[in-house]
Amino acid sequence: MIKIGVFGASGRVGKLLLENIKETNEMSVSSVFVRNSLDFSIDPSILVTSDMKSFLNASDVIIDFSLPDACESLLEQSMKTPKPLVIGTTGLSAHQLNLLKQASEMMPILYATNMSLGVALLNKLVYQAASVLDGFDIEIVETHHRHKKDAPSGTALTLSESAAAARSLDIDKVRVSGRDGNIGERTKDEIAVMAIRGGDIVGRHTVGFYNDGEFIELNHTATSRSTFSKGAIRAAQWLSNKEAGLYSISDCLELN
Repeated sequence: MIKIGVFGASGRVGKLLLENIKETNEMSVSSVFVRNSLDFSIDPSILVTSDMKSFLNASDVIIDFSLPDACESLLEQSMKTPKPLVIGTTGLSAHQLNLLKQASEMMPILYATNMSLGVALLNKLVYQAASVLDGFDIEIVETHHRHKKDAPSGTALTLSESAAAARSLDIDKVRVSGRDGNIGERTKDEIAVMAIRGGDIVGRHTVGFYNDGEFIELNHTATSRSTFSKGAIRAAQWLSNKEAGLYSISDCLELN
């Protein structure tokens, strides 16, 4: 039985993790990290603690769906008490991503901006399409609920990075995330990543390839956050016996 520590249990996906892990036979929730207290009841056998070291010691694998600053604290403490980490937190800064890479030298870490099988496949398809459809303009639009704090979404950024890599482009030099006023014609290599916020939309990503006379659009729509929760659970089981290193959801799903 794999003992899972849930980091970010008060969030939307964190709460689903607590429920979805109950449905598995291979793992159980052993500990939950909280900064203050939980606003809902939980099995009394589960350790609920604000002490990071106790939280880590009580777990075989950690699943993190929190906020960037909290994730940073987890990574720092994990380097003192290494544990396999499944990181689903988005909006990480360059410093936090570097910290994640540093930590992965000491423990196995699976980092994904989206844990769903569909998005993992979409990412692969985007790479293939960007490579084959030379000369097509690439535009990415992501839509999420009004409460999402980071924009563009981590998933949209990952998709843009895949598209850029397929064309040997530096995404930091070609990404556009807003257009306003008399900005002139679209440049040949730019990859637009636009964000829409509203309502309770779980998540929708559209990657369009546009040319004169034709276009192709690849879409993925998440209708339930359980998609992310169940993907993270699958990732945790896969990661539990891996060597130190930085892994992706595509590694877990053997899509590479």
